[in-house]
Amino acid sequence: MNTTTEKKVHITDLHNDHELWLNKLAFCKEEISILEHRMEEIAKRNTGYEVMAELEHFQNQYIRQREVIDELRHELKLHENGLAKESIEHPIAIDHRLFTDHTTHRGAMETFDKLYYELKSEFMQWLVKRM
Repeated sequence: MNTTTEKKVHITDLHNDHELWLNKLAFCKEEISILEHRMEEIAKRNTGYEVMAELEHFQNQYIRQREVIDELRHELKLHENGLAKESIEHPIAIDHRLFTDHTTHRGAMETFDKLYYELKSEFMQWLVKRM
């Protein structure tokens, strides 16, 4: 017998999660630009094959991270738009109604955080080695 039930939360909790996650994604996207600028500085000073190959690795990873950020942002916006529509269609009941927690989005953000900060740490360690 399966007794697991999905967690139910208020719409404001879902909205607050969306805001937090969207801000985090925007921050990470901006941080990638800063890290790429740092990569450009290193590329100007170190034109050797090994360094350029390592830089290409990080550049490819940052391109992929930007894609993931855009995909996550899109999914979060879709969910937020669905909640907004629900709020418009049922304005009185919305404050009393509980919604299924967005565990899929939460898991995707946790995975993103883990992979992003591992990549950032790897890059920082590489910078120390190359400076």
